Amino acid sequence: MSDMLTHECGLALVRLRHPLSWYRERHGDALWGLRRLYLLMEKQHNRGQDGAGMATVRFDMPPGEVFLERMRSAKRNPIERLFDEALSPARRMSDRDLAQADELTLKSRVPMLGEAMIGHLRYGTFGGRTADACHPFVRRSIVASRNLALAGNFNLTNSPELFDLLVSYGLAPVGSSDTGVVLEKIGYSLDRDHDTLIGAMGPGSFLGLEGRALADEVSRQLDYGRILRRAAEPFDGGYVLAGLVGNGDCFVCRDPAGIRPAFVLETDEVIAVASERPALAGIFDVPVDQVRPLEPGTVLAVKRSGEVMHQRVLPEAAPRHCAFERIYFSRGNDHEIYAERKRLGEELAPRVLTRLGENVDRAVFSFIPNTSESAYLGLMQGIERIVRERNAAELEALVAKGAATPERIRALMGARVRAEKVAHKDQRLRTFITHDAARRDLVSHVYDITRGTVNADDTLVVVDDSIVRGTTLRDSVVTILSRLRPARILIASSAPPIMYPDCYGIDMSQLGRFIAFEAAVSLLHARGDSALLDEVQSLCEAQESLPPERMRNHVQLIYDRFTLDELSAEISRLLRPTGLAWQGAVEVVYQSVEGLHRAMPSHTGDWYFTGDYPTPGGYRVLNRAYLNWRRQNDGRAY
Repeated sequence: MSDMLTHECGLALVRLRHPLSWYRERHGDALWGLRRLYLLMEKQHNRGQDGAGMATVRFDMPPGEVFLERMRSAKRNPIERLFDEALSPARRMSDRDLAQADELTLKSRVPMLGEAMIGHLRYGTFGGRTADACHPFVRRSIVASRNLALAGNFNLTNSPELFDLLVSYGLAPVGSSDTGVVLEKIGYSLDRDHDTLIGAMGPGSFLGLEGRALADEVSRQLDYGRILRRAAEPFDGGYVLAGLVGNGDCFVCRDPAGIRPAFVLETDEVIAVASERPALAGIFDVPVDQVRPLEPGTVLAVKRSGEVMHQRVLPEAAPRHCAFERIYFSRGNDHEIYAERKRLGEELAPRVLTRLGENVDRAVFSFIPNTSESAYLGLMQGIERIVRERNAAELEALVAKGAATPERIRALMGARVRAEKVAHKDQRLRTFITHDAARRDLVSHVYDITRGTVNADDTLVVVDDSIVRGTTLRDSVVTILSRLRPARILIASSAPPIMYPDCYGIDMSQLGRFIAFEAAVSLLHARGDSALLDEVQSLCEAQESLPPERMRNHVQLIYDRFTLDELSAEISRLLRPTGLAWQGAVEVVYQSVEGLHRAMPSHTGDWYFTGDYPTPGGYRVLNRAYLNWRRQNDGRAY
């Protein structure tokens, strides 16, 4: 993706199944679990670079000792800084102490060393960029089993309503961010479960337990299926939530539609959860098929005793796994994601060839940025297959007519598709200059080009995985590529045009910033149909006070006026920088929605392309995004 997007975060959980001494004997390292958490976070650093955090529960700490620890950092290279600080006490210990110290001594001297740990990587879609905005968030109590550390990969569309719900309970929540609201909602449900169990087993009940005996039995019987069912029932959004409870219990819960990803590994050594499957398979050195998805709408809970429970807590919903995860966000070393990205490229091949006509031999294929490489490989394979089939059919026809000359046979048999690495990103160049003119000049040098790879009569075909706002293409990439002086530049997007806002973890809720929407509005004005914008505004205002369940996608009326080719042509015009000296053409060819579905049939979360939202709250966000645009309100739509 040439445009920079902040997006859903990364999550990791490590729950050891043995005492620390077992790992010291088995692996020669009492800190083995803590180092696994570090590796899980580092292998998912692509998912969050605004900050990182971790929390640890240490089992069997004596009274007066801290049992729940947390660290967070929003500085540069936050994972490295976080674990440098977490592991620094161990570095001050001698090898003998690390090898012989008892577990209580180890945990006392290395505060972040524990048996249950969660880690979080943050890309902020809301809130500040300070450590206070980083997960995990912690809810404290003097009762161990009422302490809760929560981290998540999520956005909720109905945080204000949830805030009001908490107030109606008689609570006084501070702040209205969805993270704080979710923490308090789950914390309130955790408290209710305590109260119910105390009433059933405490003084005056049949069991009549008191004091430590009552606290221990309540802790043992806490039911996270019941707790999460009560807490998450009103949530509207995409989420994976991981929690540590001060008594040593831990849990992970996933939204009913499976919008956000979560994968689970269970071995005799560890129970681990991560946002990406290859991280678990690689770090724990297990076959990929041993890592399985956490089922949507379910909770994985691990009790302090080691008992593992998988429970459905929310009603089944149609699967709507986020397609953007597969197109761009997740790392491409997952074998299924790699294959899907290649298929996206293959699906583009007929559309690209239609644009090229018979001039494939005058085309040079490349990709930008590096995340587009898998789609580029698929496109190349698709182009080569079609060219071979065409040439074989022509050769058969020539032979049948007796007109197959040696020259023509050699030409058909020797046809090749030209591929070049035309651009290389300068990773060291930072576009931090805020003055607009200076920044535009700087971003025009973000990529270095390989001069001499393209001729003046060539079409340069460049694969991009998706085009959101188009600003990087317009301000940087097209200008850079034009220095190669091709006859034209054809940008092939492996994703369809992004037409609608997202509200489930990706920071793109402002409708007016999408180049596809900008193009549609431009076409309406050019055709004298701008009255449709007023009509859509009236329809959106008419449903503004309705509950989300009754809202409809009226913005679709705008896009319905145009074919994909018409929209692509206008986007092509908008992507050409003003004042560009190079006189060649800039064109865009997009993936179709049908091609997207063929490439990744199991990931039907396509609302940013189709406006078909997986939860009612999505339609309210869309409605508000359009009205914000019309009212020139630059605020967040959820």
